[in-house]
Amino acid sequence: MKKFMTIWVGEFISSIGSGMTAFAVAIYVYQMTASVTMVSIIALLAFLPMILLSPVGGILADRYDRRLMMILGDSLSVIGLLVIFFSIQTGTGKVLPICIGVAISSVFVSLLEPAYRATVTDLLSEDEYARASGLVQIAANSKYLISPFLAGLILSVTDIRTILILDMATVFVTVFTISLVRKNIHISKPRTDSPNFFREFKEGLRGITSDKGVRSLVVLMAFMCFFIGFIQTLMTPMILSFADEKTLGIMESLSAVGMLIGSVVIGVLNIKKGYSKILTISLIVAGVFMALTGTTTTIWLIVAFCMMFFTALPFVNTCADVLVRTRIPNAMQGRAWGLISLLTQIGFVAAYALCGVLADYVFEPMLIEGGILTESVGKVIGIGEGRGIGLMLIVAGIVMVAFAFIFGFRKDSREMDRRGVHEMVNN
Repeated sequence: MKKFMTIWVGEFISSIGSGMTAFAVAIYVYQMTASVTMVSIIALLAFLPMILLSPVGGILADRYDRRLMMILGDSLSVIGLLVIFFSIQTGTGKVLPICIGVAISSVFVSLLEPAYRATVTDLLSEDEYARASGLVQIAANSKYLISPFLAGLILSVTDIRTILILDMATVFVTVFTISLVRKNIHISKPRTDSPNFFREFKEGLRGITSDKGVRSLVVLMAFMCFFIGFIQTLMTPMILSFADEKTLGIMESLSAVGMLIGSVVIGVLNIKKGYSKILTISLIVAGVFMALTGTTTTIWLIVAFCMMFFTALPFVNTCADVLVRTRIPNAMQGRAWGLISLLTQIGFVAAYALCGVLADYVFEPMLIEGGILTESVGKVIGIGEGRGIGLMLIVAGIVMVAFAFIFGFRKDSREMDRRGVHEMVNN
């Protein structure tokens, strides 16, 4: 656990730096362009390369030294930060170099993530997977809790260039911690056969699809990402329909606290069994509270429901992480995590593409004055702006609960706890 903790500290610091940059770049682009669309494009450029290239990163993580891949990914991502820095420094006043810099950083981060996930299996025993997963989520969530606060303080006394310099400086910390661990563990020899992307891609895909339990779990997590994308996208317009921006900001921070609480509890308790059952229960809890957020316009109730929703998510993520990790051979872990990232996070892309259209043209018209549901559902949850979005969240929460029950009652899902990777390999 000590070696993993050394790497984790570096990744925790790196996550804070990346979060500060994301926060500052979004503000800088909006102030420069006054365009929400441009801010969305920046977010998409930061998101899509990591999804699309994660299978490539996974193949490389299985073929070469995973710690070296992490070092290269962290180090080369600085190129993108430098592009952004010099664009601002020279005062070009153009958003294109910012877009290019963000995309470059995202491309190289795609090398890091699968290698980082596979390294957990390299360094820890099976009993330590759950605790490690909780700690990984704490580091990932730091960009939502700690980074905006620190970036806000820094921007109040200086500008975005200081944040970019600090983010670049965190690379030295992460590279040092990874190098320290790399010197003290046995490193498998790289594969000497000729690289064949399509063959190795198919091997990784076969590792996921050949196990019915893993296959069901990946489908479930794709839908989970879809539902999370709904609540992430729809919460802002729903809250702003009856409250102000300050209230929205407080609510989002408290929701992130829920994720931190869940991650800390997992890190302390270190779940060692019953992963399928805990995953099912956590999904049901998340679905119930997601649905409840759409039933009211009382802000303190929405805050409480959102916090409980986000508190349940780390338990879902941790149990899914452990179940997959113990079912797939270590030699295929990089490819597996790269493909799982691609397959599951398509759910986010689908949600971002659909939810706005559904809200504007389907659900919102149903609950405005004179809408077809004003005399039925409207009597319960209210009518007017934002109430159609509330109905969308209710429906999405109910569907999430239904998926949880389907997963929980499937035989292959219940048996995932009983057979580990060693038995699977022997069969």
